[in-house]
Order: sequence, then C-alpha cells, then structure tokens
Amino acid sequence: MSERYRRPQTRRDALCRLGGGFGMMAFAGLVNESIAKAGGVMEQGGEVAVRALDHPARAKRVIFLFMNGGLSQVDSFDPKPMLDKFHGQPLPGGTLATERKTGALMRSPFTFKKYGQSGIEVSELFPHVGSCVDDICFVRSVHTDIPNHEPSMLMMNTGHTQVGRPSVGSWLTYGLGTGNKNLPGFVVLCPDVPTTVGPPLWNSAFLPAMHQGTLISDRVERPDQIIGKDFDPKKLVSFIHNKDFTLEEQRRELNLLEKLDRLRRAGNAPEPQLDAAINSMEVAYRMQTEAPDVFDIRKESEATLNLYGTGSTARGCLMAVRLVERGVRMVQVYYAKGDPWDAHSDVQQHRVNANDSDRPFAAVIKDLKQRGLFKDTLVICGSEFGRTPVVEVGGGAGSTQAGRDHNPFGFTMWLAGGGIKGGMTYGATDDFGFKAVEKPVHVHDIHATILHLLGIDHTKLTYRYSGRDFRLTDVSGTVLNDIIA
Repeated sequence: MSERYRRPQTRRDALCRLGGGFGMMAFAGLVNESIAKAGGVMEQGGEVAVRALDHPARAKRVIFLFMNGGLSQVDSFDPKPMLDKFHGQPLPGGTLATERKTGALMRSPFTFKKYGQSGIEVSELFPHVGSCVDDICFVRSVHTDIPNHEPSMLMMNTGHTQVGRPSVGSWLTYGLGTGNKNLPGFVVLCPDVPTTVGPPLWNSAFLPAMHQGTLISDRVERPDQIIGKDFDPKKLVSFIHNKDFTLEEQRRELNLLEKLDRLRRAGNAPEPQLDAAINSMEVAYRMQTEAPDVFDIRKESEATLNLYGTGSTARGCLMAVRLVERGVRMVQVYYAKGDPWDAHSDVQQHRVNANDSDRPFAAVIKDLKQRGLFKDTLVICGSEFGRTPVVEVGGGAGSTQAGRDHNPFGFTMWLAGGGIKGGMTYGATDDFGFKAVEKPVHVHDIHATILHLLGIDHTKLTYRYSGRDFRLTDVSGTVLNDIIA
C-alpha cells in the first residue's frame, strides 16, 4: 500500500493527513507550539526555560497586599484640607458621574499626622504603616477604567476588564520561573475565595497551566488570638498527603510517567498543555515535604508573631514573607471574601478593616528587612479603585449616609522595597481627591513598572495566542521611572 493511503497510526498522524494537513495546523494553534514568543522554550519535564532579562533586575519577588472592595484614598493616604473647608457644600463643577447617586462634599472623619523624616501625612487608620513612610512611595494619582468591582478587580490583577487574561503572577512566573521547584511559583492567600470574580483573578488563562496561581486559606478560628497558636499547617492544603501511597510509591509512579512521556516526545512536536499537567503533578509531589514546613508559622519567634498581631491578614502576611523567602515568585494577600472595604453606607467601617491590616502591612516591611529580603522584594498595596469625596445618598447608602461611592478616577496605591524610592509621594488628585490631575498613573503603568523592576521590558513579554501577541499591559503602559531608586 502506498504511503498516501497507509492507515494513520496515531492521532497526530491522522491530523497531519486530514484536509491536506490543516487539521495539524489547527492542533498546533490550540496547544501553542510557539510557547515562548518572549524567549522561553518548553523543556523536557514540562518546564519553561527562563527568558533572559532585558535589563538588570532591582527585585526578585513580589508581595501584593490587596484591600478588595475599595479603600478610600481621602481617608487614608491622600489628605484633602479642602474637604474640611467645604464640608456639606456641593462639589464645584456639578454632581459626580459615578455608579450611584451622591450628594455634598464630606470631610474625612479621621485625622492625619505627619510621619518620618519625609513628613508624609497618613491617616490615624494606619499608624503602623505611617511609621514606615520613609520606606514607601505613595502613588496618589492611580486611575482605572470602570467603577464596578468585577472589571476593576480584573484590570488590577490581569490588565484587562474581562475574564480570560493571565494574571500578573502568571506572567511573572512565565517570564522568570520560580526560585523553588518544590512550591508553586504564584500563591494567593485569603480566608475564602475573594469577591465574586474568584479564580480568574489568579488564573493562567492561555499561558501554560503550570503558571496558575495556587489559592490557600489563611483563615484563623480565633481572630483575637496571636497567630501561630493551635495551628496545624497540614490542614491548609487539601490532600497534601496521599493516605494510600507512600512518597516512594508516588515517586515510582512519576518516574514511570516521565519515562512514558520521553517515549511520546521522541520524534513528536511538543505538547505544552500535557507537559504542564505533568509538571503540576511533580510540584504536587514535592510540595508534600516542603509546604507543611513553609506554612508552619509556629516556628517563628514570639517576637515575630507579635510583630504581625492577630487575624487572618496577619497570618497571610507572615506566610507571604515565608513563601518569598523560600523562592516563591509572587504572593498575593487578600483581606477577605466579598468586598469588605466597600464602604457605601458608613466609611467608619474602615476602622475595623484597617485595624486588621495596618499592623501586618507594616510588619511585612519590617520583617523583610530583618530577614535581609527588603532590598529585592517589591511590596505593593492597594485596592481595585478608590472612593468619592462626596457622600453617597443612593439606595446602597442605607440610613446612615456617611459612606462613599466607588471612584475609579483617582486613588492611592503604595509601593516599597525592590528598587522603589522611599519617603516620597508621586502624582496628585484634585483639591477634593476625586480625579487624578498631576502625573496620572493607569493600572497598565503600575504593571509596566512591576515588570521593569523585575528586569522585564513589558513590551517584550508576550505570548502568541489566537492569532495575535498578548501582553500584560495590552498596548499601553509607561514605566514610572521617577519612583525607581
């Protein structure tokens, strides 16, 4: 029988023959044979070779402290004396076009105080963070696109307002790999699944599956108890130990799988999705020995545990530091499920949230310093958007009517460590704290700066999918060189 009519021996063989080879072309597109437009290549064992840095890196790892729900900038890190002066009066220029009905200007119920040698003013909500201002850059002119939680959360985490793009952590591990093959390169910590968006905030989308973020709960049963007490790290990760097979037996199974995979690869084109799945199994196997140890915060000194304080945010922040110390590329710490910072009815709600967060956030900076990690660890803190300087009077405000609506037009994020200039502010909102007017910073600019600090040109870290090149910053993004030391 001629070669032309020989019966296909494999699915790949059949695809090569189907429609004159167009079936194979479609398959190649689906699995993205060109796995690294950015310079990476799929290696044996399913790992992506780390791309060469575009320039010397200032940071090696990232901790992202996320106050999901929307922190009010005028009640935290962006003081506005004009709100005191014109309290109760209409905002000059007319009613704000925000998500809900709003009323007159509302002064902040919180006092501000100057801290450090830099004299930066911080609200009474964050005295511990205030003690660290000389290590922090406050970017007071951040803005985003849409005033709703879901698209703004997606923008801050994936660079796009719709589901389906890789997260920041996935892009980082894709471009840089991880410093510890026994742990995931990207870890997300939260007591429960945060917000209604959930996993799309940390997924790998069309990037290889090995770059997916791993969600682990940092829940505490006794919020008033110093973290570390009555704590079993083995319960954090479901099924971390296999009750039916020993480590030796699991190793034999993986060795067999690896051998079969080598036979499959002989003479065949790469299959990134399959390779990524096998690599995930390898990581899961190795995690059985290292994960319980890295999450066992009971091994920390009493002084360190007291530094962080109580509650799930405190536990999450300490675990984040321990994870990056072990080589994890990025850790994101969410405050809680839902939108807990969403102060529509009464901004006094921020007192509870800040009381849970202020001490641990400052502890991250202080603890990284004492471990010798602060210089090359980038710490980021912020929300998906800010809040209005006027009172909300719409249906969501309730009877109290001392809250603020969503504000995507101007809010504050802060950065520290990892090559960031400390003791400075960058950009500004208008006199009332509504809109960024001086050195506006889009979320894409924040992402471009993160990548730059880790040695990556954001325009070059791309991935070809569905016929076009994608990147974290889409077609925008400017590095904030003025805040880099």
